[in-house]
Amino acid sequence: METERIETLLERLQAQVAAMTDISPQIGAALIALVATWATMRIGRLLIGWIGPRVFRRAALVEVVGLAWGVVVWVTGILVAAALAFPSVTPANVLTTLGLGSIAIGFAFKDIFENFFAGFLILLREPFRIGDHVECGDHEGSVERITIRDTHVRKTDGQLVVMPNSDLFQNPVVVRTNREVRRAKVIAGVAYGADADRAREVIQEAVRALDSVRDDVRDVQVFACSLSAYSVDFEIAWWTGSRPVDIRVSTDEVVRAVKRALDREGIEIPFPQRVVTMREEGDRGG
Repeated sequence: METERIETLLERLQAQVAAMTDISPQIGAALIALVATWATMRIGRLLIGWIGPRVFRRAALVEVVGLAWGVVVWVTGILVAAALAFPSVTPANVLTTLGLGSIAIGFAFKDIFENFFAGFLILLREPFRIGDHVECGDHEGSVERITIRDTHVRKTDGQLVVMPNSDLFQNPVVVRTNREVRRAKVIAGVAYGADADRAREVIQEAVRALDSVRDDVRDVQVFACSLSAYSVDFEIAWWTGSRPVDIRVSTDEVVRAVKRALDREGIEIPFPQRVVTMREEGDRGG
């Protein structure tokens, strides 16, 4: 009885060895296909690393293109290797299996894929660049880094905000440093008794003389904009650097220069006044 079992095991082992011998050329061809796939992927990535910076300019975009190339090459190579090793498995069957699996993976990693494709489009279109000052929703700051998944924004108070690329792609983004210059404005009021035309000339001359004001882009504009309860209000508009610090520094210079010029000309800058009447104890009604 024991001898029969041993003979049966030997026969099965011989059958398996014979089957492996029969398919060994197919396995060898599949291994060669995988090696060729690896070599193709490596050569392609080397070429992308050499040509990419000249074409795409952004290192992150070059990395994305290299990653996409690797995925395409490996998927193709695995399909070819599977078809060589197992002739009964057709590429159509493999693609069907991959399709069903990709649907499940897509639902499970929806947010990751959404940020990935949004990052790819941002890197490709370049709506903003590293160093630009942007505002999106409640966050505003300078762009420090753009990756395929998220964008790092450094706020003016030093805090770092890591924003998903899908948020930047789906919501309006204000790029404040898209140009070298940006318009700034302040409101200045003069008393009703002052000569409004003369006040306007004084303000315009004072602002135009400042170094931070770019009157070569467009001349300083001063408009009478409202008649408030205490003053005739002028809107002062000028062009200066586009960075937030440029706006703040220039606004500081403009406000001080307008104040000095109006004081020098004797033009009053009014402010609200209240008259408080104090009644003595005996004056109260009984």
